[in-house]
Amino acid sequence: MTTATRTTITIEGDLLDHLKKRAAMERTTVSALIDEDVRFAELRRSEMESKEVPRFTLPTFDLGEPKPGVDLANNAALRDFMDDER
Repeated sequence: MTTATRTTITIEGDLLDHLKKRAAMERTTVSALIDEDVRFAELRRSEMESKEVPRFTLPTFDLGEPKPGVDLANNAALRDFMDDER
C-alpha cells in the first residue's frame, strides 16, 4: 500500500473548473483525477523516451571530384573560384 503525500500546486482557474466538473461526473475527487492524469502522462512520457527515434539523414549526391586547382579547405579561394564561374 502506498501512502499519499500532501502538496500544494498552482493551477489555472479554467483547468480547475474543468477538473471539478469531471470529478463530479466521474464521482471521484479532483485529487484522484490529478493523480491518475499525472501517472498516465508519466507512463506515456517514459514510453516515448524508450522508443528509438529514427535519425534524420540528409540526402547526399555524388558530384564527382572537384575541378583541378580548387581547394575545398580554403573558403576564400573557393568563394573567389565560385564568383569567377558566374
